[in-house]
Amino acid sequence: MRWILTLICLLLVLSTTKPVMAQELQVTGLTEVQKEQVNELRQKAFAATELGDFPTAEGYWTQLIELWPDNPVGWSNRGNSRVSQNKLDEAIADFNKSIELALDEADPYLNRGTAYEGQGRWEDAIADYQRVLAINPNDAMAYNNLGNAKAGQGKWDEAIASYQKAVELAPNFAFARANYALALYQIGKTEQALREMRNIIRKYPQFPDVRAALTAALWVEGKQGEAESHWVAAVGLDRRYKDLNWVKDVRRWPPVMVAALEKFLTLK
Repeated sequence: MRWILTLICLLLVLSTTKPVMAQELQVTGLTEVQKEQVNELRQKAFAATELGDFPTAEGYWTQLIELWPDNPVGWSNRGNSRVSQNKLDEAIADFNKSIELALDEADPYLNRGTAYEGQGRWEDAIADYQRVLAINPNDAMAYNNLGNAKAGQGKWDEAIASYQKAVELAPNFAFARANYALALYQIGKTEQALREMRNIIRKYPQFPDVRAALTAALWVEGKQGEAESHWVAAVGLDRRYKDLNWVKDVRRWPPVMVAALEKFLTLK
């Protein structure tokens, strides 16, 4: 499975994702019984998503769409549940329908961009994120995702600028700060990257991504004791960081950071 599922799960943990469209679910044109059904299905879908049961969430959103096909929220959220299952073509079709129903709503473009990223369609993703920013110039998530797409193209300076803007707009956006630190490390700004990672850990000590990154960076610096202490915490929170392929292909760390982690894992 591609990296996008992991990103969503990490964002959910850090409470920085946008799991639904920003607009409220305005239940209009339905009977009272149908309104109750819609609200019940929505609550069940959210509960399943929080448990990581994305197939069940997809089923609830499908029922809501069948009940109320003209509301864009159901389509966008079903698309999110499909992205989380790596059903990217189907997700994009849902986002397209949501956009058709709400051309000026930002979130379906944002969500479709993440699906395009999952397919490596960087330019399509960038176009969607830029559309989001045209609608809402202060959307921190759009800037973070734009940075991810630029990183996918290997345009690290542009990625850093996007991450910086995301953090400027949302200082508590931990994942954007982590991406910024990783990108700094990629371009050789090691001390600045380490300083940023340490600052993140002070505020978010349960953030395994940055704990693992600090492990790798400190090991290369010859600070084995400190590196190992962060590693114990990282794998205690998320053992997937022991899998270099997962870090490279799913989480999609920058190449220099992946190489640093490989050195730690092989004790070189």
